[in-house]
Amino acid sequence: MAATTAQAMGSLPSGLGICTTAPDIFYLPELVFGGLVWILVASTRVDPPMPLGWVMFVSVFCFVMTFLWMIIFAAGGHKNSSGWAAADYAYHGLAAFFYLSAGVVLAYITFLAKPLSTKKNYQIDIAAVVFAFLATLLYFIHTILSSIRWKNF
Repeated sequence: MAATTAQAMGSLPSGLGICTTAPDIFYLPELVFGGLVWILVASTRVDPPMPLGWVMFVSVFCFVMTFLWMIIFAAGGHKNSSGWAAADYAYHGLAAFFYLSAGVVLAYITFLAKPLSTKKNYQIDIAAVVFAFLATLLYFIHTILSSIRWKNF
Protein backbone atom coordinates (compact mmCIF):
# COMPACT_ATOMS: atom_id res chain seq x y z
CA MET A 1 0.00 0.00 0.00
CA ALA A 2 1.31 3.44 -0.88
CA ALA A 3 2.18 5.90 1.86
CA THR A 4 -0.07 8.92 2.11
CA THR A 5 0.83 12.45 3.12
CA ALA A 6 -2.53 13.09 4.79
CA GLN A 7 -2.41 13.92 8.49
CA ALA A 8 -4.31 11.57 10.77
CA MET A 9 -7.35 13.22 12.35
CA GLY A 10 -6.10 12.22 15.82
CA SER A 11 -2.89 14.25 15.66
CA LEU A 12 -1.95 17.90 15.46
CA PRO A 13 0.04 19.18 12.47
CA SER A 14 3.11 21.34 12.66
CA GLY A 15 5.19 23.26 10.17
CA LEU A 16 3.68 23.64 6.73
CA GLY A 17 1.25 20.84 7.61
CA ILE A 18 -1.11 23.48 8.98
CA CYS A 19 -1.57 24.73 5.41
CA THR A 20 -2.70 21.32 4.13
CA THR A 21 -4.83 19.75 6.86
CA ALA A 22 -8.35 20.38 8.05
CA PRO A 23 -9.25 22.27 10.23
CA ASP A 24 -5.94 24.17 10.30
CA ILE A 25 -6.27 25.20 6.67
CA PHE A 26 -8.84 27.76 7.89
CA TYR A 27 -6.25 29.86 9.78
CA LEU A 28 -5.37 32.08 6.82
CA PRO A 29 -8.95 32.76 5.66
CA GLU A 30 -9.91 33.54 9.28
CA LEU A 31 -7.07 36.06 9.43
CA VAL A 32 -8.04 37.60 6.09
CA PHE A 33 -11.75 38.01 6.83
CA GLY A 34 -11.15 39.06 10.44
CA GLY A 35 -8.60 41.62 9.27
CA LEU A 36 -11.07 42.95 6.72
CA VAL A 37 -13.70 43.43 9.44
CA TRP A 38 -11.12 45.26 11.55
CA ILE A 39 -10.05 47.52 8.67
CA LEU A 40 -13.56 48.27 7.42
CA VAL A 41 -15.00 49.13 10.84
CA ALA A 42 -11.97 51.24 11.66
CA SER A 43 -12.28 53.15 8.38
CA THR A 44 -15.74 54.53 9.13
CA ARG A 45 -17.06 56.85 11.77
CA VAL A 46 -17.46 54.96 15.04
CA ASP A 47 -20.97 55.94 16.05
CA PRO A 48 -22.31 54.72 18.46
CA PRO A 49 -19.00 53.95 20.14
CA MET A 50 -20.04 51.22 22.56
CA PRO A 51 -21.42 48.53 20.21
CA LEU A 52 -18.81 49.22 17.55
CA GLY A 53 -16.15 49.10 20.26
CA TRP A 54 -17.24 45.49 20.86
CA VAL A 55 -16.91 44.75 17.14
CA MET A 56 -13.41 46.25 17.11
CA PHE A 57 -12.44 44.30 20.24
CA VAL A 58 -13.64 41.03 18.72
CA SER A 59 -11.93 41.59 15.39
CA VAL A 60 -8.60 42.66 16.91
CA PHE A 61 -8.66 40.00 19.67
CA CYS A 62 -9.49 37.18 17.25
CA PHE A 63 -6.96 38.40 14.69
CA VAL A 64 -4.12 38.49 17.22
CA MET A 65 -5.09 35.23 18.93
CA THR A 66 -5.55 33.36 15.65
CA PHE A 67 -2.17 34.60 14.44
CA LEU A 68 -0.50 33.49 17.68
CA TRP A 69 -2.36 30.16 17.56
CA MET A 70 -1.17 29.63 13.98
CA ILE A 71 2.44 30.41 14.95
CA ILE A 72 2.29 28.00 17.91
CA PHE A 73 0.93 25.24 15.68
CA ALA A 74 3.41 25.95 12.88
CA ALA A 75 6.31 25.86 15.35
CA GLY A 76 5.09 22.58 16.83
CA GLY A 77 4.63 24.09 20.29
CA HIS A 78 1.63 21.86 20.90
CA LYS A 79 3.83 18.74 21.16
CA ASN A 80 0.87 16.74 19.75
CA SER A 81 -0.95 16.94 23.09
CA SER A 82 -4.66 16.25 23.46
CA GLY A 83 -4.85 19.28 25.75
CA TRP A 84 -3.91 21.50 22.82
CA ALA A 85 -6.56 19.80 20.69
CA ALA A 86 -9.16 20.63 23.36
CA ALA A 87 -7.86 24.19 23.64
CA ASP A 88 -8.05 24.56 19.85
CA TYR A 89 -11.69 23.47 19.95
CA ALA A 90 -12.48 25.81 22.87
CA TYR A 91 -10.75 28.84 21.35
CA HIS A 92 -12.40 28.51 17.96
CA GLY A 93 -15.79 27.94 19.57
CA LEU A 94 -15.33 31.12 21.61
CA ALA A 95 -14.16 33.02 18.53
CA ALA A 96 -17.21 31.82 16.54
CA PHE A 97 -19.51 32.98 19.35
CA PHE A 98 -17.71 36.34 19.60
CA TYR A 99 -17.89 36.91 15.84
CA LEU A 100 -21.55 35.93 15.74
CA SER A 101 -22.35 38.49 18.44
CA ALA A 102 -20.20 41.14 16.73
CA GLY A 103 -21.81 40.44 13.35
CA VAL A 104 -25.32 40.77 14.77
CA VAL A 105 -24.42 44.01 16.55
CA LEU A 106 -22.76 45.39 13.43
CA ALA A 107 -25.73 44.47 11.23
CA TYR A 108 -28.15 46.10 13.67
CA ILE A 109 -26.10 49.30 13.93
CA THR A 110 -25.74 49.40 10.13
CA PHE A 111 -29.50 48.96 9.71
CA LEU A 112 -30.21 51.80 12.15
CA ALA A 113 -27.56 54.12 10.71
CA LYS A 114 -28.64 53.86 7.06
CA PRO A 115 -30.61 57.13 6.99
CA LEU A 116 -27.84 59.00 8.80
CA SER A 117 -24.76 57.78 6.94
CA THR A 118 -23.33 58.57 3.55
CA LYS A 119 -23.63 56.02 0.75
CA LYS A 120 -19.90 55.24 0.94
CA ASN A 121 -19.96 54.63 4.72
CA TYR A 122 -23.10 52.53 4.38
CA GLN A 123 -21.46 50.36 1.72
CA ILE A 124 -18.35 49.95 3.89
CA ASP A 125 -20.53 48.96 6.84
CA ILE A 126 -22.41 46.42 4.70
CA ALA A 127 -19.09 44.93 3.57
CA ALA A 128 -17.96 44.72 7.21
CA VAL A 129 -21.19 42.89 8.12
CA VAL A 130 -20.71 40.38 5.28
CA PHE A 131 -17.09 39.73 6.26
CA ALA A 132 -18.04 39.40 9.94
CA PHE A 133 -20.54 36.67 9.08
CA LEU A 134 -18.03 34.96 6.77
CA ALA A 135 -15.49 35.00 9.61
CA THR A 136 -18.19 33.54 11.88
CA LEU A 137 -18.79 30.75 9.39
CA LEU A 138 -15.07 29.98 9.09
CA TYR A 139 -14.59 29.90 12.86
CA PHE A 140 -17.69 27.70 13.22
CA ILE A 141 -16.44 25.19 10.63
CA HIS A 142 -13.02 25.24 12.33
CA THR A 143 -14.76 24.55 15.66
CA ILE A 144 -16.68 21.56 14.28
CA LEU A 145 -13.59 20.04 12.67
CA SER A 146 -11.51 20.73 15.80
CA SER A 147 -14.09 18.96 17.94
CA ILE A 148 -13.92 15.92 15.66
CA ARG A 149 -10.12 15.94 15.88
CA TRP A 150 -10.24 16.30 19.66
CA LYS A 151 -12.69 13.38 19.98
CA ASN A 152 -10.41 11.20 17.82
CA PHE A 153 -7.36 11.91 19.97
